[in-house]
Amino acid sequence: MIILKLGGSVITRKEATEPTLEPVNLDRIAREIARAKPDKLIIIHGAGSFGHLHARKYEIGSPIHTKGELQEKRMGFALTQNSVKDLNHSVCHYLLEYGIPAVAVPPSSFIITHNKRIKSANLEIIEKYLEMGLVPVLHGDVVPDTQKSIQMAVVSGDQLVNYLSLQLKPERIILGSDVDGIYDRDPKKHTHAQLLEVVKSLEDLQFLEGAQTVDVTGGMAGKLKELLELAGKGIESELINAGCEGLLERTLKGEKVRGTLISK
Repeated sequence: MIILKLGGSVITRKEATEPTLEPVNLDRIAREIARAKPDKLIIIHGAGSFGHLHARKYEIGSPIHTKGELQEKRMGFALTQNSVKDLNHSVCHYLLEYGIPAVAVPPSSFIITHNKRIKSANLEIIEKYLEMGLVPVLHGDVVPDTQKSIQMAVVSGDQLVNYLSLQLKPERIILGSDVDGIYDRDPKKHTHAQLLEVVKSLEDLQFLEGAQTVDVTGGMAGKLKELLELAGKGIESELINAGCEGLLERTLKGEKVRGTLISK
């Protein structure tokens, strides 16, 4: 089994001022998955501009002090959930167009967190879908939280990768981003940034500018912490550029491509 994470920055225009798809990337990615024909596959995609705009505006996951704030955040929760559902529908649509039996599995329907970390999740439905030969498609979402001071939280695609990998023990974890892998510094700002073939600790990076970006799910630092936690338990993951034509297909087929391995 393979868990494939598609970053929100690849399938949406993440910095757009309204929810915006990247249809060319989505079409090509779906085509490459279909060509690779992985045996058992779970797809998790980020929320990108479909989730971050509402989650940021309504500060989902921040403490609630008054009834007025709670009422406002309820609306923000519903707007966010509805928006990411639209994105998930689009992702499944493109997969179905290429004959991939994709089924939507919204985390808000089966996951509860405590203090923004997954507390309980009924994975029986995902296991059943896999047994049936279907491809479950999950996504970054908003979910109920048992911490009374917040009551609701954002669950990132990266936290989903972490949780599902620990529970389901996939053979491989592939993360498709909009960069070639993890660099010692932001490659979009520094021409001399060096791609790291293997990352074993946050100390491998000179600094993490991605941690300072406005990303409600934690930016690159949040992503790496999730993956390094997995690596510490013996579960490796590969980060590749899903925006580069053919790379995802080759990776799914087991070929070695340019990217970063997260290992212990």
